[in-house]
Amino acid sequence: MVKRLGQPIAADNYIAGTWKSGGGAKVAVTSPYDNEAMGYYHESLEADVDEAVQAAAAAYTDWASTPLKERCSLLFKVRDSLLHKLEDIANIVALESGKTIGEARAGLLKGIEVLEFATALQNSDLGGKSAVSRGVHCEYRRYPLGVVGSITPFNFPAMVPFWTIPIAIALGNAYVWKPSEKTPCASVPLTEIFSEAGLPPGILTVVQGGKKVAETICTHPKIAAVGFVGSSAAAEAVYQQATKKGKRALALGGAKNHIILLPDADLALSGKGIADSFTGCAGQRCMAASVLLAVGDVDHLIESIKSHAQSVQLGQSMGAIITQEQRLCLEDAVSAAEKRGAKILLDGRKPDVPKEFPNGNWFGPTILDQVNPSDLAARDEMFGPILTIVRCATITEALDIQNSNPYGNACSVFTSNGGLAEKVVDSAHCGMAGINIGVPVPREPFSFGGIGQSRFGHGDITGYGGVEFWSQLKKITTKWNQQSDANWMS
Repeated sequence: MVKRLGQPIAADNYIAGTWKSGGGAKVAVTSPYDNEAMGYYHESLEADVDEAVQAAAAAYTDWASTPLKERCSLLFKVRDSLLHKLEDIANIVALESGKTIGEARAGLLKGIEVLEFATALQNSDLGGKSAVSRGVHCEYRRYPLGVVGSITPFNFPAMVPFWTIPIAIALGNAYVWKPSEKTPCASVPLTEIFSEAGLPPGILTVVQGGKKVAETICTHPKIAAVGFVGSSAAAEAVYQQATKKGKRALALGGAKNHIILLPDADLALSGKGIADSFTGCAGQRCMAASVLLAVGDVDHLIESIKSHAQSVQLGQSMGAIITQEQRLCLEDAVSAAEKRGAKILLDGRKPDVPKEFPNGNWFGPTILDQVNPSDLAARDEMFGPILTIVRCATITEALDIQNSNPYGNACSVFTSNGGLAEKVVDSAHCGMAGINIGVPVPREPFSFGGIGQSRFGHGDITGYGGVEFWSQLKKITTKWNQQSDANWMS
């Protein structure tokens, strides 16, 4: 169970190595566990963002000229500090985002995994050289972009920033970070860890605020690239604003992930895997199972899923919804689906709430059955612990439904038949697929990224996809002497 803080966290801006408040209004940060204030920030004005970017630009040149090995070596100190302070940071993440302590800890460890990938860049061949003709050599050299910006979501206040910060700064960029205005508190201890590790002032900058701050980052003339993770509507807006100004942009959006369940699936594996997928992080993640495409006679498997979901204990194995407004939206969505004919197998609208946090934003696991594939519950991202079941006669029908979905983050199949599993993996319209895996998030160096309306821009955000996004290649062609056997290529 999470622990309340002794005093509120001042989530200030971090500019040129100094904490300072933004010039706008003071905003309270409330915890989904009890709707009480746990911190605050001051909204950044355009002048605050400009000051931050100018400071980053001033620091960039020296950092870019620092050898890659030295930049990567600093990240080892960051890793050690993160592991040392893991529990304290996990508590802050859980308290402000609604996660359980276990989920917050796991998210941070996943972020550390990306950090470890970044430390290894010093040992990677990021260029290449070849003799292309008689006396002529061509080579790649990789350079940073300059000042880059990133806008991160509320649901993973520590993990998602670590998808981008380590790789971007290891490559020599100066990084301007705007955390979600709903969860800015974790940025304080995370930023301090980089500072204590010896990162030069200005290389990691934090600006707090909402939509206007994000727009300023997207349009600032000195920011060369923008990364984003959030809803699809916001992702598309960020991508359009940034690219309109000639910037490189990669904006990851929402999802409506499908799981295809076949009758031969393992009972224990599918029951727990699918239940964990839609209840984990209270369904507030872009990789959560959202639609179960039930092919044929799978009622015994659905009963297993329901049984696992019923065992979830709020506050311990499942956290809270980010806001009361979002909780009410989930209630309305379930009520609307019921009116349109959905059968409720498990109803989370009136859950047993934790006695320690009776005033939290609680919503229990919910399973809707017999839903029409054209219904809103089967098409729209709800971002909560709701599993929608659509009954299908064949795998082909299930794949048709999955592939008509405009999003494209993830699709999984649960089966004991390898041939059918491969058919689904090859045919599904998605960037990440799973076989008997409820949350098919790739591990490093395999990179994270969807397709369709789940991604605006090209490439992936972690692994070597992140290396490509946060750097640029220069091609050098060299000739020192005229060859006696020269031809038209030399």
